[in-house]
Amino acid sequence: MNRCGVTVLGATGSIGLSTLDVIARHPQKYRAVALTAHRDVEGMLRLCRLHHPEYAVMADADAAQQLAAQLRRVDGDIEVLAGEAGLVQVAELTQADQVMAAIVGAAGLLPTLAAARASKRILLANKEALVMSGALFMNEVHNSGAELLPVDSEHNAIFQCMPSGYRAGREAAAIRRILLTASGGPFRDYPLEKLSRVTPAEACAHPNWEMGRKISVDSATMMNKGLELIEACWLFAVPAQRIQVVLHPQSVIHSMVDYLDGSVLAQLGNPDMRTPIAHALAWPERIESGVDALDIFRIARLDFEAPDPARYPCLRLACEAWELGGTTPAILNAANEVAVSIFLEGRIPFTGISQVIEHTLGAVAAEPADTLQRVLDANAQARFVATQFVCGQGWRSGT
Repeated sequence: MNRCGVTVLGATGSIGLSTLDVIARHPQKYRAVALTAHRDVEGMLRLCRLHHPEYAVMADADAAQQLAAQLRRVDGDIEVLAGEAGLVQVAELTQADQVMAAIVGAAGLLPTLAAARASKRILLANKEALVMSGALFMNEVHNSGAELLPVDSEHNAIFQCMPSGYRAGREAAAIRRILLTASGGPFRDYPLEKLSRVTPAEACAHPNWEMGRKISVDSATMMNKGLELIEACWLFAVPAQRIQVVLHPQSVIHSMVDYLDGSVLAQLGNPDMRTPIAHALAWPERIESGVDALDIFRIARLDFEAPDPARYPCLRLACEAWELGGTTPAILNAANEVAVSIFLEGRIPFTGISQVIEHTLGAVAAEPADTLQRVLDANAQARFVATQFVCGQGWRSGT
């Protein structure tokens, strides 16, 4: 029996590690063909020893040289590649049936597009491919016959609640609303006047999920939910007006779909990314993921509330970016990546993240997102403007 080959883009991150955990539980079904990372040489070396891929890619060229030197001593059969070209190459490999797109941020855009052009089954955990270039990406998927399966817990939950035979990117019949759940992050009940003094460590301490630092901060600001709303519009072919964000602190219901007949279907499970990963890997079948069974008696209650706009300005900015369209979501995403990075360095307050984004959205003119180059240009310009705003006289920390 031929095993399914999987390329894992972003193998050393939380999604990548969870993917490899699921793959390792089913060695007769799956094998890791290629693994990629940014510059975590030690992490990649460990993964190569465990999973013996054919290819290992480091986005950073110096890190690739270091990895190659170390692998020559322990596993000389693994080919080491570097940079964006290496990422694209392993996304298109003939022996890779599936591509886990788990590189955080805009860096994941080009290899994910390459996987779409190569007609792969794409397990999409990278929000930015759709946020930055939704129309271009979905066109590639449709034109090439690629198969798109969402891995974000919320979008995977929505997909599971869709009618039988549903395919991502198509409008589903009889759907009234999508209810997109959010934990609210660590500051859901935090005094508003103290938010400006939140530290990076506090922002990264998510109450339910184990995630990387950037995604944890996005959860704290609710920008992750804004990006997910944009992503859901593309994935499920619905306008933003038919998506309702719902705070659900227990993170047990991962999202819901409201049908015209009054039925509301929900997907429940423990907050563990191995569940949606296993679902996407095996779809339309089911496989064991390593996740414990949900104990509904221990949970006992499920709470829901509407998000407070004053607490989560980033959610408003994301909704406005979607409505403006064109390259505006790419500008939003770039400004957020810069702001979060600078916040994690301790150079701006937590409340400064939304200020950097709002300034950048006002300072960078949007254009039609009809070519990849326009999207990339908007991304670059927004990063420059956001960085200059922090460094220049225009910066005010605020509260």
